[in-house]
Amino acid sequence: MTNWLPDIRTGDGPLYARLAGRIENAIEMGDLPSGAKLPPQRNLAFDLGVTVGTVSRAYQIVRERGLVSGEVGRGTYVMERQADEIRPAPAVRQAPAPQGSERALVSDNTIAMTSTAAADVGQGPLIGEIIGKASVDTGYAGIDYIRSIPRSWQEAGSQWLAHNGWSPDPATVIPTLGVHAGIMAAVTAVSSIGDRIAFEELCYPATPRAVAMSGRRVARLKSTPDGIDPEDFEHVCAQQHPKALVLVATLNNPTLGTVSEENRQRIVEIARRYNVWIIEDNIYGGLKDKAPTPIASMAPERTFHLDGLSKSVSAGLRSGWISCPKGTLTRVVNAHRLLTGGAPFLLKETAARLVLSGEATRIRSRVRDVIARRSKLAVESLSGANPDVEVRSDPDCPFVWLTLPDPWLPGTFGKAAREVGVAVDVADEYKIGAISYPCPNVRISLTGPLSDDKIERGLAALADLLSSPSLNFDSYE
Repeated sequence: MTNWLPDIRTGDGPLYARLAGRIENAIEMGDLPSGAKLPPQRNLAFDLGVTVGTVSRAYQIVRERGLVSGEVGRGTYVMERQADEIRPAPAVRQAPAPQGSERALVSDNTIAMTSTAAADVGQGPLIGEIIGKASVDTGYAGIDYIRSIPRSWQEAGSQWLAHNGWSPDPATVIPTLGVHAGIMAAVTAVSSIGDRIAFEELCYPATPRAVAMSGRRVARLKSTPDGIDPEDFEHVCAQQHPKALVLVATLNNPTLGTVSEENRQRIVEIARRYNVWIIEDNIYGGLKDKAPTPIASMAPERTFHLDGLSKSVSAGLRSGWISCPKGTLTRVVNAHRLLTGGAPFLLKETAARLVLSGEATRIRSRVRDVIARRSKLAVESLSGANPDVEVRSDPDCPFVWLTLPDPWLPGTFGKAAREVGVAVDVADEYKIGAISYPCPNVRISLTGPLSDDKIERGLAALADLLSSPSLNFDSYE
């Protein structure tokens, strides 16, 4: 029998969740090796000063996660694990530097190719007019808290979320303070402290970090050029039992991975089999006229579908919408309010008016034209600089994923780019844990506050670096 006694006096959540977490950590760190016998429940309860029910519930949780097995009369044992099942603890447990810590060092003179916010196509004055008119039309409501959700906001959300022949029932839609806030509301609504939430291992990092800060655990899914691999998703479901999957199925940030129709169906089948919620972030997919069928149309009973205005109309409006599965809307509304303090009435009203009037669609069309033109320029500039350069792009995607030629490494290239006045995002910023394959990539954004002139100068500077890779780069600082 293993002489093991965890400390559960500190931590978040109920005692059983803390104990389950301590057991899982001990297994991952090797303190409880395969085959080790856990203390009898009564003994451990006495030593910890808790009830037997607390220990029993914790043992049940780790048993459901596939970490231990138990039989009446024999006790509870740590299960044998294959080498490929033992993964390093997610990096998010180590309190990583907040996303954007490097960007904070960018000077006013630097060409910051790090933002995917909607390009400036002259929408500012129009948005200002709508805000002014909305403020007059709504009277006191325009300067008050949001006390209810008007039907018009739900209708606007249904229209904006509609894609490829699918549109959600307006009654299932609520406005959010952007897509990130909506995702966090959904995660909070369907999970508890200690539950695992699955993410692609190369993704926008702020969301898994926020999930970890909320006391959930991050389960990593292997990234492929075509999005997550359904087989790996099933493997993680069987071994780690995630409560939800957060997925960018179309144009994943930063890899541009897009899950095929066939794999979307397989992901849905696996999610149903293991009772996993799906949180579908379509913030980049919403920029495409022709995209695969939304997962929400395949599995409406378990899929939260989100999109917003930040990449296509205006990031400053902080406006998005989420379509919720039946029976979850009230929970999401409450979670969103508690997490964010609520959303400004005037901005939500403005966003709805932009969509219902058709102006949002017209602005998005002009933004897509800018993206297509700049994406083509980026491919030509960067690919022409070196025959070994690979540039992954899409005419509707506001960034490209550059594979660096030898001997460049992402960190070194990022540093060299800053020396010549350009900021890019290196691959390490998007990893949510150690990955098992080389990732010599940087993400180069094409929108945000950048003018055409800055885009051209920034791409030219990066192309100059790529044209002489044999020199590599270093400094004496």
